[in-house]
Amino acid sequence: MKEMPQDIILRPVITEKSSRLMEQNKYTFEVHPRANKIEVRNAVTTLFKVKVVKVSTIYVRSKPKKMGAFLGKSRAWKKAVVTVAAGERIEFFEGANA
Repeated sequence: MKEMPQDIILRPVITEKSSRLMEQNKYTFEVHPRANKIEVRNAVTTLFKVKVVKVSTIYVRSKPKKMGAFLGKSRAWKKAVVTVAAGERIEFFEGANA
């Protein structure tokens, strides 16, 4: 998969759990479903100018949802938890953590 870093990293994931992980230098992103760990590492390094130590990917399955009388499913997506080197930060997330 030859794509630009902006195509691999789709959006940041801001939740309570991801906020707690930021204290351990771990940042969570939604990534392209076919992106592998090497592509995620290169994209984060290119976009945010940080040294990536580890990348973990998780495929989040869809869940059944109900809206009144209609049944459906939430969308399935892939997320990556990226650990950066000690002392480095991704400034993009710092505003959300305040």
